[in-house]
Amino acid sequence: MLEALLTSTSEGAPVQAAALRGGQWITDGPQSERIGPYLRQPVSRAPTAAPADVEAVRAHARAYARTVGRLAPAVRADVLERAAAVAAGNRDELARLLALELGKPLKDGRGEIDRVADTFAVCAAEARQIGGETLPVAGWARGIGNTAFTYRAPAGVALAITPFNAPANLLAHKLGASFAAGNTTIVKAPPQAPAASTAIVALLIEAGMPYEAVQLLHGDGSVGAALCAAPEVAVISFTGSAATGAAVARAAGAKRLVLELGGNAATIVCDDADIAEAARVCARTGYSNSGQSCISVQRVYVDRSRYSEFLDALTAQVGKLNVGDPLDPGTDVGSMVDEDAAERVVRWSAEAAAGGGRVVLGGTRDGATAAPTIVADPPAGASLVTEEVFGALVAVMPFDDLAEVIERCNQSRYGLQAGIFTRDLDRAFTAWRDLEVGGLVVNGSSNFRLDHVPFGGVKDSGFGRESPRCMIDDYTVVKTMTLRGTSLWGDRG
Repeated sequence: MLEALLTSTSEGAPVQAAALRGGQWITDGPQSERIGPYLRQPVSRAPTAAPADVEAVRAHARAYARTVGRLAPAVRADVLERAAAVAAGNRDELARLLALELGKPLKDGRGEIDRVADTFAVCAAEARQIGGETLPVAGWARGIGNTAFTYRAPAGVALAITPFNAPANLLAHKLGASFAAGNTTIVKAPPQAPAASTAIVALLIEAGMPYEAVQLLHGDGSVGAALCAAPEVAVISFTGSAATGAAVARAAGAKRLVLELGGNAATIVCDDADIAEAARVCARTGYSNSGQSCISVQRVYVDRSRYSEFLDALTAQVGKLNVGDPLDPGTDVGSMVDEDAAERVVRWSAEAAAGGGRVVLGGTRDGATAAPTIVADPPAGASLVTEEVFGALVAVMPFDDLAEVIERCNQSRYGLQAGIFTRDLDRAFTAWRDLEVGGLVVNGSSNFRLDHVPFGGVKDSGFGRESPRCMIDDYTVVKTMTLRGTSLWGDRG
């Protein structure tokens, strides 16, 4: 399946994605087409799941959960290590698939596949560490004469619902960690990236993941809702909007949830910052993947004494970005996911300008390609300040002191990640303590992530943490065994 997907990307016809159901690759049945946002023509098609398909994957997952759970951690780790190698070996072809379906530039796609390989390798390493502990029960009077042990057991059936903006790496996180933990996993792919999602599942199968361990369905939100409500599902990992995350939680009921939701990321540039470097980093990370990242640079607050200097430097850096064909290796900014998303950038920048802000750069689109846009001094109530733009738009605003700007940052209902440029450690620790976010990047923008480091938010940005180690905790349950009358310490004195 993997070879068929990757070789068909250069043939001009739409790539045929597949579902994986009950150990069988399925390509027939009713199809949905994906229109490439840059090419503006069909680039992939996928079989859409019917209610009977949902019932079939539920039954298969229920039947084989114990089979997968009995696989030794070393076996799971070996599969994941091979998957890392397969991903690295098919880097360019997988990046091309992302470019076709999403308009993601090849350089961004290659970077995502590099992260896929790293993520599988980290999942393998974490699988080898799964174990338990002997509890010190004899430290309490009622525990004398007894021994207790724990181990981390697979939750059973996991559901992974993945987003369009990083469909390869976020699927690697969810599916890789779930398999490392010993679960069987049902994957609900994003409609915008069916072929890329199929490719990641296919490379895991090629690497030796048993068919009992994974199933893949395509479809709309009704498919995801049915899977969330399924009693067989023990844990759900979802990445997407806050509104959809709330719907997932309602449908799931009393299940374990890891929700990585929206963001409205702020980056603070202090008066002691290296302005040229801060501008370079914000330009690069504000428009990579056309700003379609939950931690993309959206709000930049600059010390008033350096504000004009930074704005000029940022404008110059953004002006150097190459916008165009995502299949051109020199392109920095490709298309957004669709024309509606690009229109949001245009509409919100115009709204800010009507309220007194200045559109310094951009504010236009060509189809789904939004010109990299900078808005200076937008009003505090503008949508691009209060909501998640998820696009190629950065707002730049001055501030007067650190306490004030932290308060302004915290007015957002989101709290995923922030950045701060400063040489002052006291400022860095103050921001780390007082900003209402899940993570802070010092001397970098909000848009930086290491895949083996805990990642997640607070407030409407969700809860739980994504990284293989943290996700394995969520994908497993602690089971305890107590031995009565058996202990190294049985003497009560």
